[in-house]
Amino acid sequence: MNTKKDDSYISKRAAELKESATLAMSQKTRELKSKGIDVINLSIGEPDFFVPNFIKEAAKQAIDDNYSFYPPVAGYPELRQMISHKLKRDNKLDYEPSQVVVSNGAKHAIANIFLAIINEGDEVLIPAPYWVSYPPLVQLSQGVPVYINSTFDNDFRITAEDIERHITPKTKAFIFSSPNNPSGKVYSYEELKEWAEVFAKYPQILIISDEIYELINFKDKHHSIAEFEEIRDRVIIVNGLSKGFAMTGWRVGYSVSPKNIAKTIEKIQGQMTSGINDIGQMAALKALSVDPEDCHELIEMRESFRKRRDFMLEALSEIPFMIPNNPDGAFYIFPKITDLIGKSYEDTKINDSNDLAMYLLNTANVALTSGISFGSKECIRLSYATSKLQLEKAAERIKKAINLLK
Repeated sequence: MNTKKDDSYISKRAAELKESATLAMSQKTRELKSKGIDVINLSIGEPDFFVPNFIKEAAKQAIDDNYSFYPPVAGYPELRQMISHKLKRDNKLDYEPSQVVVSNGAKHAIANIFLAIINEGDEVLIPAPYWVSYPPLVQLSQGVPVYINSTFDNDFRITAEDIERHITPKTKAFIFSSPNNPSGKVYSYEELKEWAEVFAKYPQILIISDEIYELINFKDKHHSIAEFEEIRDRVIIVNGLSKGFAMTGWRVGYSVSPKNIAKTIEKIQGQMTSGINDIGQMAALKALSVDPEDCHELIEMRESFRKRRDFMLEALSEIPFMIPNNPDGAFYIFPKITDLIGKSYEDTKINDSNDLAMYLLNTANVALTSGISFGSKECIRLSYATSKLQLEKAAERIKKAINLLK
């Protein structure tokens, strides 16, 4: 029997799809660790905290209560109701449970959204830097990513004028995150208001607001662009429990959208994954039932991230040629590394942030992620979602490796 061994069976869509840079670096880290090498992984956005006990107890109770059957595609009614309640309690937003679809993490929710709204050739505006998966998910849906660039020197700020300048008759959607991954930029009420005033003039554009880092905000009260009445019926909110509740492995995310879009998302999910696991839903129900401002576990996590940020900002300020930004949320720092371009050590030359990431992995045994993957070639992303002891060791290793470059 003859079996073809080339790639002719692989679809063009799959062949052209780029691997997630953060997951790729984590895989390299695991490979080195399997060889006994002590690698500190600052490349992935995963809190090192354990899930709060009150959430774990709810999951255990769900098992005892025999939550083990196929769940509703869009999520259990009581969880969708709780998400609606959370939006009212925390964000002063009124949404019906029928507008909520619970998915296998926020990434799945975003994929569902693009499949529901994008036709071939539709353009999606993406402020850069952006989360690595936005462009591939747009492309998988046969859309066209259009990037709105910002710079380190203007604190990665995208203005209303920047947005309007990139709008064309093909623009179908705009997607952004605040707090931002990778920069930690938090958009203020005033900035979002200016954006809303622009979008109000273009009723064909949907606005996708990725709010997964809502609870990790060191600057101010979280603001959603859905707060602005003139565009609310075109805003799709994405959120989940991975970051704020340290529930990355539970895979619980959700989208909140206009009813016709929510129904379409439910139809798509019904053909692909059906509803997410029962136990995760019951755990999420308990998690979202608490007011985050009254929950000491969540407050302690946020304050720990703040202290780690402050420590790393101080540590990075002592490393030559790496200029850290000052993030207001999430758990990343996005240092400018342009002064390192052209420097070398032995046979390694730093031509871009990809080279620097690999140099630090191989020389310092510290994993970071190239800024190129986030649409910003002048920077490199560092996650401080790990212990202070690990951060101290990582900072010392990075400093030593950077000092070798001439």
